[in-house]
Amino acid sequence: MTIPPISELTDRARDVFRIVVESYLDTGAPVGSRTISKISALNLSPASIRNVMQDLEEFGLLAAPHTSAGRMPTESGLRLFVDGMMQANEPSAEERAAIEGRAGQGGPVEEAVARTTAALSGLSACAGLVLVPKAEPVLRQFGFVPLSQDRALAVLVGEDGSVENRVVHLPGGIDSHALQQAANYMSSMLAGLTLAQARTRIERDLNQHRAALDSAATALVERGLAVWSEDGDHRPVLIVRGQARLIDTTATEDLDRVRQLLDELEGKEEIARLLDSAREGEATRIFIGSENKLFALSGSSVIAKPVRSLDGRVVGVVGVIGPTRLNYARVVPMVDFTAATLARLLA
Repeated sequence: MTIPPISELTDRARDVFRIVVESYLDTGAPVGSRTISKISALNLSPASIRNVMQDLEEFGLLAAPHTSAGRMPTESGLRLFVDGMMQANEPSAEERAAIEGRAGQGGPVEEAVARTTAALSGLSACAGLVLVPKAEPVLRQFGFVPLSQDRALAVLVGEDGSVENRVVHLPGGIDSHALQQAANYMSSMLAGLTLAQARTRIERDLNQHRAALDSAATALVERGLAVWSEDGDHRPVLIVRGQARLIDTTATEDLDRVRQLLDELEGKEEIARLLDSAREGEATRIFIGSENKLFALSGSSVIAKPVRSLDGRVVGVVGVIGPTRLNYARVVPMVDFTAATLARLLA
């Protein structure tokens, strides 16, 4: 079914449609013609309102969950409302202060990001989501632990005590002496640097033949460096806060949907891919219900905004997820403001 543009609806149809959508987003309940006649100044009889609602239903903008239950917007109706009729409400001074206050409490960046996401979750009554690059640790030591004749474990230790390891396939001719020589060289070069800085220095020394290594150890250094370079720029951190807020007073009427949504939130890789799809462009992305396959079963909406640094680079994505009956007019500007706050934090 082709959904008509908002310009093709009559003034009467637009007014009725707006009232149905806004009432539904506020209460979560279908809206009947008698309710509209009482709460609006349309000066229309319930019978006239029913006729207009019938037309809107035929357009695919409204639906009746069951007989005599009133109407509620379809996903297509919500999309039309969000794109063509919604009037955004900027965050209040108190809301802005709550978000900025969490971001400005200091400490490690990831903790500040998590606090800010929790603030967004609390203010929006949704689950807060943020995808940011993993902070590169300052490195302290590097080592190789042999696993078999052709494999070793490359171990990287950060100044903060963090430990990461990767399995490295060994080039031919590697013995224990070459493993130790390569580890000693990399530790001396890595100490006090980030991975990116260490990579630049090692590549320069190897290219200029300034590294006092034999050919086997040189090959191992290059292999060990490559195993981190392959994913060093693609290790985002996904933070989810406020899942419990998805179980609100109306959720008890639809526990299956809530259970499905909470199950979907366990799929961190899929959520990361969804948020990553919002990186392109400047505008806030709004995914309503089945527009996004990941949350189609739970009928949930996602609002996401790229976080850009001062030089325009995308350094993360922030958003929220909640039921399709979100207060879009309030939540969209709140996500925008949180993205701007995180941009300053991650700059």
